[in-house]
This record gives sequence, C-alpha cells and structure tokens, in this order.
Amino acid sequence: MSESAIFHPAREPLTIALLVLPQASILEVASALDPLRNANRHLGYEAFRWRVVSPDGAPVPLTCGIELPSSGPLAHAVGADALIVIAGYRLAEVATRPLIRDLRRIAPRFHLVGGIDAAPWVLARAGLLDGHRATVHWEDLEDLAAAHPHVDVVPDRFVIDRNRVTISGAAPAQDFMLHLIRSRHGAALARQVAASFLATVRHGHEPQIAPQDAALDPRVAQALARMEARIDSPEPAAETARAVGLSSRRLETLFRQALGTTPAAHALDLRLQAARRMLTDTRHPIAEVALRTGFSSPSTLSRAFRARFGQAPGALRHPPARPLRPRPEAPGPSAAPRPPASGPGTSDTAPLPPPTRPPKG
Repeated sequence: MSESAIFHPAREPLTIALLVLPQASILEVASALDPLRNANRHLGYEAFRWRVVSPDGAPVPLTCGIELPSSGPLAHAVGADALIVIAGYRLAEVATRPLIRDLRRIAPRFHLVGGIDAAPWVLARAGLLDGHRATVHWEDLEDLAAAHPHVDVVPDRFVIDRNRVTISGAAPAQDFMLHLIRSRHGAALARQVAASFLATVRHGHEPQIAPQDAALDPRVAQALARMEARIDSPEPAAETARAVGLSSRRLETLFRQALGTTPAAHALDLRLQAARRMLTDTRHPIAEVALRTGFSSPSTLSRAFRARFGQAPGALRHPPARPLRPRPEAPGPSAAPRPPASGPGTSDTAPLPPPTRPPKG
C-alpha cells in the first residue's frame, strides 16, 4: 500500500480541510477531528490544524438535527494539506453537479484527497478514484464496484492508495486518524490518543465488521458467518447445524441462549434487513432484490416483508419528500468550474445512491 508524503515523520503542522455534506453523521465528524485535537493536547503544540467547510459556506444540517458551523465554502479549503469529504445520506440531493465539478477542479491542489462513509461515491463520481484501490461502507461495497468498474473496491476499514484515502465509516475514521498520528509522530502518541478514548488501534486492512463477541460460542459464531455469507442462497437450518458439527436441536438451543431467537428466524431476518437496505439504498428492481436476498419471487419477498415490517417492499421506494433546509445564497461568486474531463468515471450523471438512505446500524 503506497502512501502520500503527509504520512512521513514531521514536526511542522498539518492542516486538514473537512468538506461536510448535509445529512452526514456527527459521529464521523467527531471521529475525524477529536483524535487530532487530543494529539495536540498530548504533544503540547499545534501539530494538527483543521477547518470545516460546506458546499455553500452555510451551516451543515447533520442527521441528528444539529447544524455544524462552517468556515466557508469549498474554496476556503484551499491551502490545506488534505481535503477529506464526509457524506452520509440523500446524496442525490447534496452531491450536486456543481459540487462534483468543483471537487474535480480543486482536488489537484491537495497532497491527499479522501472520503468517509458515503463520500467515496462522491469522489468516484468525480473520477477521483479511477485506477485506485478504495473502500466504502460495507452496505455499499457491491454497488460502488458495479457502478465504477475503474475503481478497485475492497472491504477494508480504510484504504490509502497514493494520494487518495477512503474510509468506510465513523470508527474507521478514528482508525485512520490514529494511523496518521502514528505515521507523523510515532506509535507511542497514537496509543496515548487511543487510550484517551478507550479505543484500540486497528489497521486499515482489517474487516469493517468486528469479529464476533469472544463470549459467543464458536459454533454459533461459525453459523452466523455462514448465514451472513449466504444471503442470496440461504441453506436450511439443519444444513447449517451439520456444517458446524451440531444437531439442529442443539444449535437452536445455543441460538436461543445467545440471541434469543432460532437459527431459521435469524437467517430470515438477515435476508429481510438486506432487502430493506437494497430497497432504500439502490434502484434495483424488486425482482432483483428478491433474487439477491434468496427469495424465490417478488411475491414471496413481499409476504415475508409485510410480516416483518408491516408494509410492502414498494412502499420504501416512494418515501415522503423531506426537503433540505432552504439555503441562503453563497456569500460571493464561486470560481467558474472547468468543463469536466473526458474519460471513465468523470460523468456528472454517473450513478449515486438514491436520495434517501436510512441510518446505518
């Protein structure tokens, strides 16, 4: 994994500009900034600086209802060493064509450009990840890879490839910042910062979803892993039990003790939760959603979906409109963007997730 020069040991201050898009998560903002603040505290001087910008310079409405102050529009990020975009939901509304063009134009002015959570979608749409390894939140991995074949999508927590970094979510954002702190100021400082937040240092190549609870029976953990890997082709509970060396009755007993449910019910719930994510996060036809979640037909999916969620799958395709807060005009004219470059991945009409995405987790 090759890295930008900003990861070399250095004492001079490093400035990071965070471009926070509306409907991002406050946890991701905090995970990006607080490790740097804490590192400065331990070092006793300002080794890291940051500024928060927004697409139009106005305060940014976050998913929790809080508005995050901004120091100005995207142009105010110029002069920072790194630009990191944080995005969450409703990308079709907030990742506008002018913003994509401005990102493409401004990116060469930074030593490092990155994205957290859904922001790799935005970077990919701008053509900034073509020819790079990248990651995104695990719910979006398959769709990002399909929509942008010129990006090598991997399921890591974070990926640094030359002058690009992609980060899959809030906890991996903290992991990445600890990596940055360790690279510039040593492992001891990174461990001090992690200890301040009662966190552990995790590496970028680790899986996004943590291993099962150590207290969980290993055979239950193995059965869960099989279910999660077979969303599109589920196996009978009896076959799962045989695969982990248990009788059906014993596996059911262990599941009830550990999870309060049966293996069959848990496997079905995994598939229905996956179907709900696809219905809200993608434009896949319902027939394809059914196929990709192991249901024999759309009607079979619909019956199970109604029983679990109390509504038909199609109801999630037309949610009530929830417009963003009206925005004042930007304080001044923005620089006229250059026409988009030609080539794969640079179209302003390249796919983005649909406008409404449910909270993850």
